Order: sequence, then structure tokens, then C-alpha cells
Amino acid sequence: MTQKAIRLTIHGRVQGVGFRYYTAQKAQELHITGWVKNQYNSTVLVEAEGESPDLDTFIDWCHLGPPRAQVQEVQKQEIPVQGWDGFVVRSF
Repeated sequence: MTQKAIRLTIHGRVQGVGFRYYTAQKAQELHITGWVKNQYNSTVLVEAEGESPDLDTFIDWCHLGPPRAQVQEVQKQEIPVQGWDGFVVRSF
């Protein structure tokens, strides 16, 4: 299997609902590496990499988010694989 990497910008009610922490939990569950952080424009930014099927499952989850989130749009961009170790929650 080959590693893929993506950048997601997630729009909607995605701050103040635990989005980053649920995202990190889901990433660890799926063996996805990378990071997640809130942005000043009220979106959440994710850079993630992993095996294609796992990454696809992770992206599908990001379209839903945690229970209190209301995801309106997910912008996806393929990026070069970075070789991250683990998945971290970043601050602004």
C-alpha cells in the first residue's frame, strides 16, 4: 500500500465542539499521522497521511465530525507525504 497525504479545510460549526480532539482520536484509531488545528477564520485545518483506505475512511469521518459539530464543507487538497510521527492537536 502507498502512503497518501491530504490537507483538509473544514467549514461549519467546527470550533468549540471538540472537533480537534475527536479528530485526533479518529486518526489514532485509523493509524493516520499528521495534525489538526483551529484557524482564526473559524475553520479547522487538518494535514493527514496514511494508507489510502484508512485515509479515505478518515476523510469520510471529517465530513461528519463529532456529535455537536455541523460540517458544511470540506475542502480537500493532496499534498506531498511528510513522514509525520503520530497525530497531534495544535493550537492556533
